[in-house]
Amino acid sequence: MKGKERRMFPGGNTSKGFFSYFDYIIDRKEANKIIILKGGPGTGKSSMMRKIGLYMQERGYDVEYHHCASDRESIDSIMIPKLKIAILDGTAPHVTDPKYPGAIDMIINLGEHWNSKGLEGNREEIIKVIDRNSKYYKSAYKYFGAARLIQEDTIWKMEEALDFGKLNVLAYDLINEIFIGASVAYKIGKERHLFGSAYTPTGWAEHTDTLLRDIEKTYYIKGELGTGKTTLMKKIYLEAIQRGFDVEVFHTPLIPEKIETIIIKDLGVALSIMEAAKSKSFKVIDLDEYVNKEIYNNYKDSIIDNKKVYESLISIAIEKLAGAKKNHDLMEAQYIPNMNYDEINKVRDRVIEIILEYES
Repeated sequence: MKGKERRMFPGGNTSKGFFSYFDYIIDRKEANKIIILKGGPGTGKSSMMRKIGLYMQERGYDVEYHHCASDRESIDSIMIPKLKIAILDGTAPHVTDPKYPGAIDMIINLGEHWNSKGLEGNREEIIKVIDRNSKYYKSAYKYFGAARLIQEDTIWKMEEALDFGKLNVLAYDLINEIFIGASVAYKIGKERHLFGSAYTPTGWAEHTDTLLRDIEKTYYIKGELGTGKTTLMKKIYLEAIQRGFDVEVFHTPLIPEKIETIIIKDLGVALSIMEAAKSKSFKVIDLDEYVNKEIYNNYKDSIIDNKKVYESLISIAIEKLAGAKKNHDLMEAQYIPNMNYDEINKVRDRVIEIILEYES
């Protein structure tokens, strides 16, 4: 039977610039093998990982596809949980180098299969487009930063109207409900942090449905910005860790400290603010019910204005990302004609052989 797939983002274009959770793709100390791909744009890293992932799915293995926030169709990493193997794009902006060279990590340099003379002949153009790319991102991150400030203005107003006492009671009741009958282990659970969605050059993207597919009980957390969704989910996931359960925490792309989804696999439980959770919810928790309407109405007009400004800033930031993507395509155009893809295909086949060595 074909293996299942999960899709997520290990890095994000955020109000803090490029924000990386790459260290959480796989536990390096528990991994059997981590293969780090090096090489420039257009050298075939994403295509190789996608093909290897599909091949392993056909062999019955579940595969995680970690997408690139700067190109939603591109793959930054794949991870095969059963075999404890990951393949990573180790180039900027998420430069990855071996931590346990030889013992766990290995580097494959796809740059060995490019035509150096051809690239040297395009030296000036390559320098120009690479330097220009950083300027697009710098501008995009300024707009994301401005959008965060607008959101924070809305958040403090909503928090003033929120009844945190009732929210604490809700969290206590929910903890008792979720962990009923669950014993406390003699260990602390592990937490894994990634992005559930991303701002990309073509807009906002997410794959939450692939994350929640096999979850038995999904709690849909409903509520406007600033109604305590992250506060509630953080209380739940910290309780899970203290009880010895491993937790996956998926963050929001604008403010990476905020949470979209948490998954406690061993309990078959998830909490999420995403629409995918709404469609398959075991229970809906509406945090808008804990908002004092009288206080909210004092700020209602400014909150509505903030939303318009926020949407405008995000739209401009995405335009900047789109400019970066077009520029990146120009970079790839310099490399693609100078790559020996027959040799790249041989590398792919060799990587598959390495992976299959870990089949039991």
